[in-house]
Formats: sequence, structure tokens, C-alpha cells
Amino acid sequence: MTALPEKTDRKLGLVIDLDTCVGCHACVISCKGWNTENYGAPLSDLDAYGADPEGTFLNRIHSFEVTPPDAPPMVVHFPKSCLHCEDAPCVTVCPTGASYKRAEDGIVLVNEDACIGCGLCAWACPYGAREMDGAEKVMKKCTLCVDRIYNESLPEVDREPVCVRTCPAGARHFGDLGDPDSDVSQLVAARGGVDLMPEQGTKPVNKYLPPRPRDRLSATPPPLTQSADTPQASGFLGWLDRALERL
Repeated sequence: MTALPEKTDRKLGLVIDLDTCVGCHACVISCKGWNTENYGAPLSDLDAYGADPEGTFLNRIHSFEVTPPDAPPMVVHFPKSCLHCEDAPCVTVCPTGASYKRAEDGIVLVNEDACIGCGLCAWACPYGAREMDGAEKVMKKCTLCVDRIYNESLPEVDREPVCVRTCPAGARHFGDLGDPDSDVSQLVAARGGVDLMPEQGTKPVNKYLPPRPRDRLSATPPPLTQSADTPQASGFLGWLDRALERL
């Protein structure tokens, strides 16, 4: 079995703002495109236009309608990918060492050359964040675009996960969550960021910012009636207005 590092120098991860995400799937499509063309085996699509399509995605969005207490119903779009847990059970169950956590930055990766496709890591992951590629028969997962964030041939502005770079709403943030002074750590502290399913004890690095309370009207707005001081239209428009009132 694979051992986890005793500690990591950094904790690179994502902060996802559930109040800002609009569910546009731009992060899903950009992730699919980048990881099909670059890191590891391409993400396959089998029978894409048939009766039983099957595709491999490293990032998915689930949408839920929820009704908070004393508030009207609302829709929450929930992006989900690998959370790069500190105590990652997907790593410790791997029989070949293919799944591993990097000590230098905390990113959890898969060495696809060593993966035998047994699926134990997928069973161990409580978040359903791993996917078996139907064509290559190896396990796939979010890499935090490790081939982008350290790529000095890219402009510095592009050295972040492609999902973060693409998000049109600015709902995704990337940085070192092990540094309390980093932008992402301060954002989590300011907005009360939370872990996903903390009861699992996996200590996920990625955090979620909960939706803000929705504004509510404090009083019933006055009826839309015409003021006596409002000048009456004349000519054709006045005739049309009077005719419509009689309908």
C-alpha cells in the first residue's frame, strides 16, 4: 500500500464560491479539453452519440434546489472534483503505489503507468471524485493542472488550473491553503469556508464558500397606481391609453 507523507510543504487547492457559481459548465468543458490534450491518457468518450454514452470527466457540476429555513427556495450549483485530502484514503488503499500524494505541494496524483485499474481508490474515495477511463482502463482524477501551474513557458497569468482560469463568474480560486496569509486562506476565513463531509475525517484541502443569505423585501411594495399629478397623454397616445383601460 502507498504511504502518505508525514507533512507537506504546501497545501495547494481550490476554493469554490457556491454563491457565485452559475452552473455554466465552463470549468467542466475546459478541464475536459486541457486534460484530453495534455497530462496523461486522453479522457475518452465512448458511444458519445449512441444510446448508452460514457464519458470521463475530472470535474462535474451538480445542481440542487434547496429551501433554507425562513427563506425562499434557491438553486445551488455544486462543482465537485478531487479535494486533494490531507488524509487521502484513495492513496493508502492503492496496491501498486500508482496513487500518491506529493510532499512538496500536497497534490494527489495517479501514475498511470503503474495503475492496474483495480478501482480500489474509487471505492475508498467518499466524494466519488475518481473515474475509470473506459478506453484506457486507468484511474483518472483532477491533477490541479500540475502541468500548467509549474509550466514556465506559459505566461504567469495562465499558471493556474484551467478551471480557475476559465470561470467567467470568478467562482473558483487557487492557492496555498496551508499559508494563513494567502489570498485563498483569507477568503476562507472571511466567508466561513467549509469542508465537504468533514465527518469522513479525510481533511480535504479544497474548501467551499457557502451561499450568502438572499435579500428579502421588508414590506409589501405599494400598488402601481397612477398618481393624480401625473400628466395625461393626449392625441393618439391618449386615445390608445383610454382604450386599453376599458379592456
